[in-house]
Amino acid sequence: MPWLGLGLGILGLLALAALAYWQLVVAEGTYLGPRAVILMYDLSARLYERIKKYDVGAEQWYLGLPLTLALDQVPAPLVLDVATGTGRLPRALMRQAAFDGRVIALDLSRRMLAQGVRETAQFSDRLTFIWQDARNLPFHNNVFDAVTCLEALEFTPRPSQVLEELVRVLRPGGVLLVTNRIGPQAKLLPSRAYPRDEFLALLGSLDLEDTSLRLWQVDYDLVWAVKAGQPRGGGIRPLPEVMRCPVCRGSMERGGDGYHCTECTREYPVAHDGVIEMARVSRRTT
Repeated sequence: MPWLGLGLGILGLLALAALAYWQLVVAEGTYLGPRAVILMYDLSARLYERIKKYDVGAEQWYLGLPLTLALDQVPAPLVLDVATGTGRLPRALMRQAAFDGRVIALDLSRRMLAQGVRETAQFSDRLTFIWQDARNLPFHNNVFDAVTCLEALEFTPRPSQVLEELVRVLRPGGVLLVTNRIGPQAKLLPSRAYPRDEFLALLGSLDLEDTSLRLWQVDYDLVWAVKAGQPRGGGIRPLPEVMRCPVCRGSMERGGDGYHCTECTREYPVAHDGVIEMARVSRRTT
């Protein structure tokens, strides 16, 4: 009997270890809620670049160059990178000599954004970081010439909701670039990762066309699509012109140390490192 108890105890420990590995390594905390995901990324922010070991050449070839070519007919394109982390996509794009636009980079991990500011310092004149949830993008409809979200959808509570937001802020004729987890571990991410045919069907339901995909980083599909409608866009647009209040959806104005909503008067500060902190609990002006 003692051996039986010991065996059950070992099996219990193995089960707990397997559960922890699934939740914390494979799923990166997504089933524990957004706060768990944010905490994990906040804790790993300073080591993130060393952990990922991005191949600069591959980033240029598969991300920066094709996105630049897709936007070559758009004057001064405006690009949104959602779940930007340490600014991986902005760097790949900004290093392209032919890219003459601006990038807004958004993430819900504040420490990842702080690291991103450091990693992209040489491009700071054309790059803006915003701290905010991807499920409620603080922008008006039909704003961006391209919207990207790489290796992140499966770590959000509702990937379909995030996709809807990405398409909402994309202008007609604009380019969507996202990834979908397809590797062996995708089966361990129910309701987060989609079988390929289901993901393509989801994109087709969101007013997208010209969808194409290719294998990316072994475990992902890199998916390109275009928003249906008469192409329009490009040109320099002041940031308050494209932003909206994430609480009441009112228009934004720049003033003082940040931005404020013209409708509900909530304020969103710009931190010392330049990050617009829209995820911070805002206050009303008096």
